[in-house]
Parts: sequence; C-alpha cells; structure tokens
Amino acid sequence: MGAKIATYLEMTSPDQLRPADPVAGLALEPVAATNPLVRRLHDRIAMPHGWSSLAWSPRRWAEWLATAGWHWVVRVDGQDAGLVSMEERGEGEVAIAVFGLVPEFVGRGYGGYALTLAVRKAWNLPITPPARRIWLHTSTADHPHALPNYRRRGFRPYRTEIEPA
Repeated sequence: MGAKIATYLEMTSPDQLRPADPVAGLALEPVAATNPLVRRLHDRIAMPHGWSSLAWSPRRWAEWLATAGWHWVVRVDGQDAGLVSMEERGEGEVAIAVFGLVPEFVGRGYGGYALTLAVRKAWNLPITPPARRIWLHTSTADHPHALPNYRRRGFRPYRTEIEPA
C-alpha cells in the first residue's frame, strides 16, 4: 500500500451544519469509556481500513480513553451499528476522534444522519468555553464515502498531509 493522503476538516459555527435527512430507528446512545463495547466497535470499524490504533498497546488504549471524553454507540433499530468518540482539545475545540460504522451497516444510508447527530452533540458538549470549532480528519485509506459525507454535512478542508506508507 502506498502513501495515504490525510484531509483535516472543520466547522466553525453550528449554522454550517447541513443536516442529512433523518433515518427512522437511528440514534446515538451514550456509553462509558470503560465499556468494552467502545474498543470492540472501534476495532470493527478500523479493521477494514487498517487504522494505526489497531496496534495500540493496552496502556496506549487506556491513555486514549482517558482523553476521549465522550462516546456514543450508533444504533439502528437497537443494533450496534457504529461509534462516535470526541475529545475536548481546549479553547472550545472539539475533535471527533472516531466516527464510523461497522462493515455490515456501511453503504446503507446511515452515515449522513449519524454524522448529523454527532455534530449536533459536538456543538452542545458541556465544555468551557463553549465549542467554537469542531474538527476531524480522514484519509484515503478510509471508506471512500467518508470525505464526501463530511463535506456534504458542511465540514471544510483546512489541511492535507501525505502520510507515509
């Protein structure tokens, strides 16, 4: 596999969100960082794309869980369909560190509405100062629908990087 291109995207105002149409039965349900479901869903989402976090040691994973302050399971009709994890980065910055669907829910029209719900939650997190910027990144190794979905929801690219293979 060759080099990957990472694209960093941001939203600097809640009114930049272009919501997707609602999907009946889709919801984000909060889950504690200590719940094994967070790691299990992360790994199922990451596996097809070879995310580097798959190789994290238990210590590194615990360190990340200590910084990622909010997690939600994406549920579709009660089934675990994906994961959203966010981190406060200070000064009103929120990183959507994990956003994804497990393979059997990819390509079925859930991503846009799941991202809409995630962005709404990001803008309303109980942080001080309040959120002023929401950002995330994706790469060419991720699902090909990821970048177009982020852009359709109103995220704007602000940086690209070439990541070594």
